[in-house]
Amino acid sequence: MGNKKILIGYILFTILLIDTVAAQKTRLDWKLHNVGKVRQVVTNMGTMNKAQTNYPGLVMSEFPPNSNEEHLIQGGVWIGGIAPNGDTLVSVTQDHYYNEFFPTDSRGDSIWSVARGDTAQIPYWPNYVGLSDQDFVCHYSDDFITNIENHTPQNIEIIQASSAWSSTPVDEFILFKYKIIPKKHPIKKAYIGFWFHTGVGVINTANYIDDLLMYDRTMHMVTMKDAPSGDDGNAISPVMCRVWPPVSPAPSYTFGYYEHENMPYNDPLKYQAMSSGVIMEDRTDQASRGHVVYSFGPYDMNVGDTIYVEMALVFGYGERAARNNATYLDFMKTKKFKVPSPPPAPTVKIEPRSKGIHLSWYPPADSTKNPELYYDPNRSDTIRNPFEGYRIYKSSKGKNGPWTLMAQYDIKDNIPPNTGLSTYEYDEEGLLNNVEYYFAVTAYSKPDTTINFPSQETSTSATALTVIPGTVPPKTVGSVYVVPNPYRGDIAYNSYDPPWERPTGSRQWMEQDRKIQFVNLPEKCEIKIYTLAGDLVYKIEHYDKNIGYENWNLTSLVGQAISSGIYLFTVEDQINGKVQPGKFVIIK
Repeated sequence: MGNKKILIGYILFTILLIDTVAAQKTRLDWKLHNVGKVRQVVTNMGTMNKAQTNYPGLVMSEFPPNSNEEHLIQGGVWIGGIAPNGDTLVSVTQDHYYNEFFPTDSRGDSIWSVARGDTAQIPYWPNYVGLSDQDFVCHYSDDFITNIENHTPQNIEIIQASSAWSSTPVDEFILFKYKIIPKKHPIKKAYIGFWFHTGVGVINTANYIDDLLMYDRTMHMVTMKDAPSGDDGNAISPVMCRVWPPVSPAPSYTFGYYEHENMPYNDPLKYQAMSSGVIMEDRTDQASRGHVVYSFGPYDMNVGDTIYVEMALVFGYGERAARNNATYLDFMKTKKFKVPSPPPAPTVKIEPRSKGIHLSWYPPADSTKNPELYYDPNRSDTIRNPFEGYRIYKSSKGKNGPWTLMAQYDIKDNIPPNTGLSTYEYDEEGLLNNVEYYFAVTAYSKPDTTINFPSQETSTSATALTVIPGTVPPKTVGSVYVVPNPYRGDIAYNSYDPPWERPTGSRQWMEQDRKIQFVNLPEKCEIKIYTLAGDLVYKIEHYDKNIGYENWNLTSLVGQAISSGIYLFTVEDQINGKVQPGKFVIIK
């Protein structure tokens, strides 16, 4: 009964906190790492899930892209310590119910996005130079929102930078850097930790109950992985937490995991969980989600001191590959995480045509943005301009692929295919009209053979463009028709390639994602859909001089899914008043 009261209290606290944050001005923001193979949302609350931001998606450490394989439900930083009055306090960016770090309402406290090599004048990090292909920088503290129930601020400021790379071998992890600074009072015996609510599996099952939890005492690394089989299948990758704490004084580590009913729910219990120095035995056979506390310390922190912590979320195609990535990060750290980079992303233009597209990517006059002229100071060889060529990719699924290589053009040297750079244009024919395709043009470099570092390629997401082939609208009505006709509910249109129906607002296809299409519409017209009895079901206004179609999701004016039957339609040309009737069939 006591645990139930605690849970109810936490829920009420969460509702109160949301009202509190809404009543006070705070500039909540989020960004999504998506240039590499890991899709990870970060917030300026210090969380690894959406927290209280308006992030609309469901991405929680997805790897590989488009796999729907998630790894973390929640994650965040914990800071525990002893206050001057002797209280043991813990401030958390995230746990099951608490968010205690917030940005201010200043414009500078939005998340800054900085590309590799660019310099940003961030108020709390002047002259910040981008480390990776996608750096996000933010700032938050535990004392901006002052009336959070059951929270005593330690007056801690955290500056966070997260980095993601777009090319192998550095595209399967996200690096986080933290600057932790006491602002008003010294903190004695401080411990720094990470809290993870794991969910390693396929998001569509909504049932990850079989996570295994392990601790590597040599690398001081936590591994959270999926047990074989189970409702969520067999996950491709674990998620590993690799940490580089301050080396002086030598830290003591703590690793623990908890069930819902015995989570440390107040500051003294949380501090005890962080500072015990106990490494729990690996959990290798318990069917449950993970609630992990992983921490290190102690450190004595005076006002204005800065403790630097680096942490990486590491993934891979299998546990061995993920561990190799974690080991590779040690090499990267010796180079201060500065590794050879891909060329700048090409500037791409795309032109839709009937059943085809035309791509062009002429190098810009600005030499700093020209892929063929870029200079990479982090290479270990003597090649000053390491550009090698361009690749053209196509996808029918989405901007995150999967991608098919369609063409490749490179300079003539000793690296195949030696096609030469005789063209900066590409045509694709044989596509379907009025459906989405995705194209990307990337630039890639020569490998750095001195350190055995592979060729680097710009991210497809950096240049991915959506295009819909089709014809221009006809002059008037007369040739409008519906596809598919009949529409059959027993056909999985979302499994077509390219998909005829795509999920909107969710990863799973839903009833409202059904689609028929009215084709050959004039520039300005109105579509009305009726039952056989003459009742108006839906009305669509079409105003587009470039696109001659409209989609309808088979729902009525009041948002109800329509039933099987024969339906009538009229299309009225709003310019000349001509009307074309027609009909279609729905079979569910």
